[in-house]
Parts: sequence; C-alpha cells; structure tokens
Amino acid sequence: MDHSAADGGRVAAGMRRHTRNPRTPVPEIEIASDINGRVWKIEAAVGAAVAAGETLLILESMKMEIPVEAPQAGRVARILVAEGADIVEGQVLAVVET
Repeated sequence: MDHSAADGGRVAAGMRRHTRNPRTPVPEIEIASDINGRVWKIEAAVGAAVAAGETLLILESMKMEIPVEAPQAGRVARILVAEGADIVEGQVLAVVET
C-alpha cells in the first residue's frame, strides 16, 4: 500500500504516518483529606496557577476550619468535591498538575 507524503516517502501497509506528536503526560499530584469532615469553601478554581502552600479549599471538622494546601506549585487540574459535601479521610479532593 502506498501512502504518499509531502517528502515523497512511503509508509508500510498497516502503519500510519503521524501528523503531530501525542501529548506528553503531565505529572499530577492527588491531594487527599487527612480528616473526616465537610468541605466548607473552595478557594482555587480549576485551571488556576497555584504556588506551593497556597490554600485550595477549606475543610470543616468539629467546628474547626482546616486549610488544604497545594504541596507544590502547579495548575489546578480538577476539584473533585463541592462546597458542603461530606468527605472522609483519604478521599481525593483535588488534583494539581506540576
């Protein structure tokens, strides 16, 4: 099978010529809760750039507010909870791309 290319080259049967490189995976950090509680407030938006130590959201447990911070600089890829949601220890709350 002959697949003409701009450079005049050939591609073997069953092979495809890639016109672009596949996207390189971006390292992600899953941020999990250390406590059982409730999401009181979401501070960071999806797509926002965050610095290490910046508050992503605030949890409430036993009438205390506990900030959940970005462990390192990056971009908020996903927020996996909503304000007012009950959460459990170990539950992933957000994902940050580094």
